Amino acid sequence: MKTPAGARARSATTESKRGISLLRDPLVNKGTGFSQKERDALGLRGLLPATQLTIQAQAERVLTNLRRLPNDLDKYVALNALHDRNETLFFRVVCDNIDEIQPLIYTPTVGLACQRFGNIFQRPRGLFISANDRGRIARLLKNWPYPAKLIVVTDGERILGLGDLGANGMGIPVGKLSLYSACAGVNPEVCLPVMLDVGTNNEQLLKDPYYVGLRRKRLTGKAYYDFIDEFITAARKAFPSVLIQFEDFANHSAGQVSNPLLRVQRRHPGHRGGSPRRLVFGAAHQRRQAFRGEAAVPWRWRSSDWHR
Repeated sequence: MKTPAGARARSATTESKRGISLLRDPLVNKGTGFSQKERDALGLRGLLPATQLTIQAQAERVLTNLRRLPNDLDKYVALNALHDRNETLFFRVVCDNIDEIQPLIYTPTVGLACQRFGNIFQRPRGLFISANDRGRIARLLKNWPYPAKLIVVTDGERILGLGDLGANGMGIPVGKLSLYSACAGVNPEVCLPVMLDVGTNNEQLLKDPYYVGLRRKRLTGKAYYDFIDEFITAARKAFPSVLIQFEDFANHSAGQVSNPLLRVQRRHPGHRGGSPRRLVFGAAHQRRQAFRGEAAVPWRWRSSDWHR
């Protein structure tokens, strides 16, 4: 079987890791699934308990513990923690149980998760680019270690039907990209969630001691659109041919960006038409429909294989 392009890119960025650094990289960590031979070769001997568990056994354990939790928000937190430590196992659980897990990692649970984002925050995922980073976004993007091909970005002003949630809206790009990987087979390594933190007009959040974003009113007018233009230009330069999907921006913000690199209709991402959002989600929907007739998705037990 031909090696996916994403897998080839992965080898240059993650597969040289060993020991603790390997176990802390969710893209290549297999937890207790590492064989005895791998433990010797990768400097893992002594860093893991003796028993080797198959991915199926690990997935069953995750589901058993997940189903014991009392509410959907606790389940969301548990799945996010799994995502942060072992992406192979996370996507196995999602794909084999898509009807049960999809509502937990995206709508409707993600709405509540965004509202309480500061309270449940454990580990950053993706890039948080704030209004204070104007003039240096290109340098900031260099901190991302993987070859992004698909960016989902929001400024948090219109999160679902909940309104302005500011930087708490990061749960939307993270959740949407998880579904693209699980349902459409997009390599997780090339997915980049981005929060453009331009402040918030939500007074409750500005007073929240656990709010993770800028504590200021929203950037507006020319300063706002210049910031968006700078991000688009820098992202296209840092990641050539990247697809940038704008998600949950307010209607009044759409249609104003002048950047010539933005090659989609500049309306709200949910509009009717052939936008990248609809094309990608359409592929995801088709893949999900194919799952319905299968008991499980036969993933190969290697973190470099993100295909069925």
